[in-house]
Amino acid sequence: MSNASREYQTGSVVSKDGTVIGYRQMGSGPSLIIMHGGLDAAQTHMKLGRLLSDKFTVYLPDRRGRGLSGPFGENYGLQREVEDLEVLLQRTGAQDLFGVSSGGLIILQSSLTLKDIHQIALYEPLVYLDKSDMDKFSDIVRRFDEEVSEGKYVEAAVDITKADASSPIRRVPSFLLEIFFALVYWLDAVRVTGNDVPLKALLPTLKFDVQLVNETQGRLDDFRNVPAEVLLLGGSKSGLQLKKSLDALNSILPHVHRIELAGLDHKAAANWAKPERITEELLKFFP
Repeated sequence: MSNASREYQTGSVVSKDGTVIGYRQMGSGPSLIIMHGGLDAAQTHMKLGRLLSDKFTVYLPDRRGRGLSGPFGENYGLQREVEDLEVLLQRTGAQDLFGVSSGGLIILQSSLTLKDIHQIALYEPLVYLDKSDMDKFSDIVRRFDEEVSEGKYVEAAVDITKADASSPIRRVPSFLLEIFFALVYWLDAVRVTGNDVPLKALLPTLKFDVQLVNETQGRLDDFRNVPAEVLLLGGSKSGLQLKKSLDALNSILPHVHRIELAGLDHKAAANWAKPERITEELLKFFP
């Protein structure tokens, strides 16, 4: 393991198919893994990691296809992500995990077979519930991915933002959103340092996260067999589809406690949002 910066070290493990999975490590105490979601990487939750590092040794992996980790590879899907997490658990000895969005879904799926997982906190994992909703979502992401592949990064961001019927940002004129996202990309490129992944490099990964959600079609009842203690977290400002997912999981998970956090949205755990609020709940939940 080598020093990567003053605030964290880096390490890596090798998954079952030979893919390297890299991670950042900080703090001391019992091991805690933080799994990022879509359009994110380990860097997204560095502030959360720092807030937890006085009590835990925090591990923040770059999921495959990002940063310190290898490519998505052949036959990518939930099973590959479970295999990646398994070797991380073996390396770190972690029994407690926190996951955001698709990162939470991976943890949930992993807890069915990886018996060392004892407690899991999940922020708005999305599962397949309604064909119409998921078909619409998949179509939106497909168009997004096409624009990204053509280098139309600003247009892609505007279109996917406008596609969210529940978002008040939808009412903002497109030309203003174009200026905003152009500035976002510029600032991101300026601020990226060290092992960080530029936002433009994360955009093509979104379709893979949607693939994971689609894999849960018809498999919701599997989660009745999750043995771990589960904390389900969500924000009051998040979309209806995410809240429906939390409702469904809350109704079937055998050992579950659900909390809705007022004023927060889907990105609440990110550096620029409200990781302090998430930290409060995690410190109450994990021993």
